[in-house]
Amino acid sequence: MKFIDEVTIEVTAGRGGHGCMAFRREKFRPRGGPCGGDGGRGGDIVIVGDQGLSTLIELKYSSKWRARSGENGKGKDMYGRGAPSTRIRVPVGTVVTDEGTGEVLADITRHGQEVVAAAGGRGGRGNLSFKSATRTAPDWAEQGKPGEHRRLRLELQLIADVGLAGFPNVGKSSLIRKVSASRPRVADYPFTTLVPNLGVVRLDEIRSLVIADIPGIIEGASQGAGLGLRFLRHIERTRLVCHILDAAPYGGLDPLKGWEILNEELRQYSPRLAKKPQVVVLNKIDLPAVREKAASLARRFKRRGIKLHAISALTGEGVPDLMETLWQALGRSLGSDQKS
Repeated sequence: MKFIDEVTIEVTAGRGGHGCMAFRREKFRPRGGPCGGDGGRGGDIVIVGDQGLSTLIELKYSSKWRARSGENGKGKDMYGRGAPSTRIRVPVGTVVTDEGTGEVLADITRHGQEVVAAAGGRGGRGNLSFKSATRTAPDWAEQGKPGEHRRLRLELQLIADVGLAGFPNVGKSSLIRKVSASRPRVADYPFTTLVPNLGVVRLDEIRSLVIADIPGIIEGASQGAGLGLRFLRHIERTRLVCHILDAAPYGGLDPLKGWEILNEELRQYSPRLAKKPQVVVLNKIDLPAVREKAASLARRFKRRGIKLHAISALTGEGVPDLMETLWQALGRSLGSDQKS
């Protein structure tokens, strides 16, 4: 299925039914009287979170949504029926924004969460509603109110415990294939991964964590270079950033310099994102040239107060220890969040 993480749709709630203006014409009620019922309420447009969805592709090709109008009121004191809501299912992690005002209407973070994106119009009152002791024969009724109309921007932000960040071709997809059932494409050239991938890592029968592979981040990503602006938002929800390095990274950068550049991109995109806890990992130590550099790189990172974890996503060396480290770091980040 094609991955679509941003769409714009137009939604129009239903119009309220018109009130009825009517009088009784019955054989044994000589005085008659008003009997026009109220119109029914128009249907709402409701956004619903669905954990079974992972993309907004259905809305890409169904961009206009209209709810049904309420029924008109009738004579003989009969009120119009209200219209049912029109429900739009979206993946969990979708942010709903009113494109006209820029207001964030909802952040769908759990399955079954609902938000009314456009309210249906109120039904008009029939002349029966206007009857009073001094106004016994009102000869008017109200029109139903139109429903709200909005143009909505829907943006999907993946929800994961750990976001795998790093320059292209450092082995993020290889790692997620190694530790989970996710099967992203893997090749020996940059930009193999063109969409984010989620994987569930099970450490044992009780413990598990969700990892997101975030593609397309290079120098200048926060200004739109590469695929950065499209996918940087997917890392915003993660509680922990796992920064993957290669001893011969994309563009021939020194690993420490590459780490600094990528962190600057995260800071420019979102200062809050740059403050997330990080675990720094050197991948591809199955290669002799990388293994030779591992010790010196570890010392250089240690001088920055950072522990460098060495792994091979290909052979699995060091990967179980890394998963335990990520689990423990998640526990510490959760504790600090609760304190703050």
